[in-house]
Amino acid sequence: MNWITLFSSSIGKKLQMGLTGIFLILFLLVHCYINAQIFWNDGGQKFNEAAHFMANNPLIRISELGLFAFLILHTIQGLSLYFKNKSKRTQAYKVSAGNATSKWYSRSMAILGTLILLFLVMHLNHFWVPSRITGLETYNFNGVEYHNLYAKMQFQFKDAMVVAIYTLGCISLAWHLLHGFYSAFQTLGLASFKYKALIKSVGIVFSILIPLLFASMPIAFFLDLIK
Repeated sequence: MNWITLFSSSIGKKLQMGLTGIFLILFLLVHCYINAQIFWNDGGQKFNEAAHFMANNPLIRISELGLFAFLILHTIQGLSLYFKNKSKRTQAYKVSAGNATSKWYSRSMAILGTLILLFLVMHLNHFWVPSRITGLETYNFNGVEYHNLYAKMQFQFKDAMVVAIYTLGCISLAWHLLHGFYSAFQTLGLASFKYKALIKSVGIVFSILIPLLFASMPIAFFLDLIK
């Protein structure tokens, strides 16, 4: 079996889903940590400094290309597996379509993933495009010029509709992670019986805590809890 055949097979696609899934989990962890700097309530200085570092670090910029590639690959392979298994009246991840014991979110990974993708398009348009392409207002602090991404967040999250969509996006992310976190480790053979309970527990905590932190950010701006 050559590499092309392997990666185009169901097993290969699941392996790609697992690998890209773990990469995206790590990205969420880093992204959440950086965004959480807004809660210092220092006018956004620590957040803008973190964003400045990310935007000007060559390794980070190169990794962005990998992130986009993995995100696209994860989406394509996920939808491919979904439609392939749907046509065979079976489910991806070894879950029967009629299995009453399976969780609804494990049977709805493609739908939840699509909702998250639509949310990401809006998110990129709100923040990544202005910070990387069209430009943001700048200010000088201790001789360093920063893009004021914090001010952009303040402006964007005064719109109730935007906050509602972001919150729904985070809820979709939580449901997606509840199945996807453990599934990624299981697919790669990393969820042995010895560590199965631990990985599941960490996955549940991660799936709740990270989306909750993300959702709290637009809500905090909207309610003027941070300035």
